Amino acid sequence: MPHRNSTGSVPRPESATRVDFRSPNLEDGQHLWRMAREARVLDVNTSYAYLLWARDFAETSIIATIDDDPGGFVTGYRRPDDPETLMIWQVAVGDQYRGQGLASRMLDDLVDRSSDAPVRHLETTITADNSASIALFTSFANARKAPIERTPLFEAEMFPDGHDAELLFRIGPF
Repeated sequence: MPHRNSTGSVPRPESATRVDFRSPNLEDGQHLWRMAREARVLDVNTSYAYLLWARDFAETSIIATIDDDPGGFVTGYRRPDDPETLMIWQVAVGDQYRGQGLASRMLDDLVDRSSDAPVRHLETTITADNSASIALFTSFANARKAPIERTPLFEAEMFPDGHDAELLFRIGPF
């Protein structure tokens, strides 16, 4: 669990004065879309999808505000067939905040603030060439001393738009 200072804020990147983590709200939908687009490595959904995400999956998603400005987000959902598994859809961090551990801290906070049912597994899909995401989720598993399984999930032929194959990373139990 991330260490919080006396104000309840999560430790900040050096360039910021305050970092807060919270569930996104409807007004944050536009910020999620912009951050995904500006990341230049994510599959960007429609702006409508991010508005729905902020409304319908706020409990299993997180936005990091840095000095009250959106700096990063993680979107996720509980697997309907396995509610103790949190499936991570997207992780984005603004260019100016990369390399400062913000993505790791958002994942930690999201997993640790489970509501009724604890999160025992975390899943995500990653293309084989996405070294930053592979490093992030491998580091997350190592920090929690949790096993990590990598298995093929979606073959490239399944995508109608030339998308690369996606590997399933399953971390846990923890």
